[in-house]
Amino acid sequence: MERWFEFMGHHPFLFGTMFVLIVLFFMLENKRGGKKINPNAVGLMVNNQNAQLIDIRPRKDFEKGYIKGSRNIPFTELKNHVDALRSADHPIIIVCQMGMTAGTAVAMIGNDNVYRLDGGIANWQAAGLPLVVEKTVPGKTK
Repeated sequence: MERWFEFMGHHPFLFGTMFVLIVLFFMLENKRGGKKINPNAVGLMVNNQNAQLIDIRPRKDFEKGYIKGSRNIPFTELKNHVDALRSADHPIIIVCQMGMTAGTAVAMIGNDNVYRLDGGIANWQAAGLPLVVEKTVPGKTK
């Protein structure tokens, strides 16, 4: 460890440059992924600002469990809905499995009023928040 500090002392420009690059990387990565919203704040945004939840997971994953009030638009079909989402006058929260695909969707929509659920459905469940699971009746089709 002592040698590490000695090396840093002899090369301050190198470590200063590295520090700046690391900070810039995280700033750009955060901006690229869009604004995040914590699972605990979703209910407040839905109730107070009439936010709309858009779940971009595939339909089969959506049907296994989704956040109450969310609408399923699979990511593969999102490009067909971008104009409508972009022109929405209320906040939109994009939901995916882990939060990564939602960042891409937020960038596609390109509106300041679009957020992504931080950590996706996985983080929602980890926070102990409920999902709606539709029960199927045997012999009945959707």
